[in-house]
Amino acid sequence: MQKPLRHIRVLDLTNVLAGPFCCHQLAHLGAEVIKVETPGSGDLARQLGADAGLNQRLMGVSFLAQNPGKQSVTLNLKHARGKEVFRKLVQSADVVVENFRPGVMDRLGLGYETLKQDNPRLIYCAISGFGQDGPLAGLPAYDQIIQGMAGVMSITGDAQSAPLRVGYPVSDTIGGLTAALAVSAALADHQRTEGYFIDVSMLEATLATMGWVVSNHLIAGKVPAPMGNENMTASPSGTFRTADGLLNIAANKQEQFEAVCRVLGRPELAADPRFAQRQARLANRGN
Repeated sequence: MQKPLRHIRVLDLTNVLAGPFCCHQLAHLGAEVIKVETPGSGDLARQLGADAGLNQRLMGVSFLAQNPGKQSVTLNLKHARGKEVFRKLVQSADVVVENFRPGVMDRLGLGYETLKQDNPRLIYCAISGFGQDGPLAGLPAYDQIIQGMAGVMSITGDAQSAPLRVGYPVSDTIGGLTAALAVSAALADHQRTEGYFIDVSMLEATLATMGWVVSNHLIAGKVPAPMGNENMTASPSGTFRTADGLLNIAANKQEQFEAVCRVLGRPELAADPRFAQRQARLANRGN
């Protein structure tokens, strides 16, 4: 089957994870992605990963994970010749994605207002920690900082261990997915006569995924709290140690709870009055 973005060219100026992950998704959808890197050093992710040998060869595992299927070119965007070549590439591109700090591209003379002179229909996506304007815009942002500010860490772990960082860069990944969705939506506007400037904030994108937690707090008055492997809407839920190893159970619906009771050889528990209101009781825990 033909891929939907097979006729699309993307210029990927991004580094490390959020931006490269965005462009990686666009490549999966068929886009021609040209990764533009700084001569000499390139993407910092080239030096990151568990294989020291690959890091020394500037092909770190972290880089390999987010950049397959892309073409590559090095340009010094601080140099006049590098700017010239980049602007020529923009003329034939559909999308530019960057994750520099807000204002960097403008200072280089390569911001959206400049590039749309070369390509009026250009879709320009800027990914940052806190958005292109506002009191936090100029601050550097790492995934763990975004997780903390968004409240993700405060509900990860249990009462004894929280706050904890999620075990992978979840905010970087969410930021990248949000950017890829926004770019795809802009590309779907076939009647557009001008370009798009897309401003993706990793903090806002992460907060948007916490709808259940935030809404339960704002609407139902339930203060967010770390619950470990328990589920705020149903039980039993969690990882249990058994003689044969770990057992992961997520019995959200009543029929699933009853099935667990049968598998455990304790069918009578399904009718036990202590568990008759198991879902409501757990939902109200902590109120």
